Amino acid sequence: MRVYLEIAKKLEDDVRNKYSHGDYLPSESKLAELFSVNRHTVRRAIDELVFAGLVMRHQGKGNMVVSQPADYHLHAGAHFTGNLLEQGSLPRCEVLKSRTMLASESLAKKLNCEQEKKIIHIRTFRKIDGVPRTVIDHYLPEYTWWPILKHFKSGSLHQFLKKELGVDLIRKSTRLRAQMPSTEYCRLLQINSNIPLLKIRTTNVIKGTEVIAEYSSSNTRSDVIELVMEH
Repeated sequence: MRVYLEIAKKLEDDVRNKYSHGDYLPSESKLAELFSVNRHTVRRAIDELVFAGLVMRHQGKGNMVVSQPADYHLHAGAHFTGNLLEQGSLPRCEVLKSRTMLASESLAKKLNCEQEKKIIHIRTFRKIDGVPRTVIDHYLPEYTWWPILKHFKSGSLHQFLKKELGVDLIRKSTRLRAQMPSTEYCRLLQINSNIPLLKIRTTNVIKGTEVIAEYSSSNTRSDVIELVMEH
């Protein structure tokens, strides 16, 4: 193995295990001295970390460690909050909007209900370890749940449904595409307009049935979430 790749591997281990987001690596001259190589070799090693998305170069400041994407496992029982808690992250949920509305033609098809039927719409804003990650619009066709759901303020919506209504939801289908963020999403998620969003549209049914209980559309920062497809 070439020397710069060996150094890159050692630095990658350090970045993953010893450094936190926002920390700076030692200067290239100090690293060159540490590894008994010239600065050009160190620079090539750091190039590998930059390419892998582990480090970002800041002109005049040095090489900063950047936060790593959290794994989001896509399977039938996947839930945003549970996924991240299992990884040791601290997800936080804030309800931005909670209301009833009339189902449009498009939503009626997704929810398998009549057009103009009263449905529930809840918009949640999620952070992980204090960093804005995703905005999710939840649409639920069962209007009789509204007296309970209007009290949902934070945490996992699915856990709230299970605890308060005894309803256990399971994922039936997921559609995924990329799109550029609007001004609103740039503001909410604190990103530049050149960072794409992962738009994940999910249909959830009541466990053990084919009854559609929720359609959700989430807009997630692509730089902080990595989807894991399980087969």
